[in-house]
Amino acid sequence: MLTQRNTERARWAAVLLCCGALVPAAAACGSDETASVATAVTTTTTTAATTTIAALPSVDPYAGMPLIDHTTWTEGVDGPRLLVYPTDAGRREAFPDTEERAWQEVLTHAPDADTPGMRDQFICHWAWARMMQPDKESWNLEPWRPAVGYQATVQASCNPGGPER
Repeated sequence: MLTQRNTERARWAAVLLCCGALVPAAAACGSDETASVATAVTTTTTTAATTTIAALPSVDPYAGMPLIDHTTWTEGVDGPRLLVYPTDAGRREAFPDTEERAWQEVLTHAPDADTPGMRDQFICHWAWARMMQPDKESWNLEPWRPAVGYQATVQASCNPGGPER
């Protein structure tokens, strides 16, 4: 159990290190405690960064496996919402540059989701929500949210234009 937890922390440390230059630690999906968790993970695992990066697999262990199980359109308080349900592989995948493969799977399930704002919300969830809320059943993407770019989407906890409801 402890080894699995350390492996998970090392994996997310690599994600944080890769994304850290692009996104401030305080900007991540989730609650107000998200910033402190992201900072704590960065602080406690930075010394292992070299080992973590070297330990990343050179072959994608989930290649060929689906990352997205299914999607469902619903109607929320503010308008339509696409619920994206990742597979177990999609929750664990840490191989570099897999977010685009996952996004293409979303579009296979829901072709009408192909908008810049929805893509930014998805990539934000892929990078941050999987880390901060790994057991969240689905990720909610809303086409009514403004397309503000990836950086601003992350700063809005993946929910630009208003809170998640």
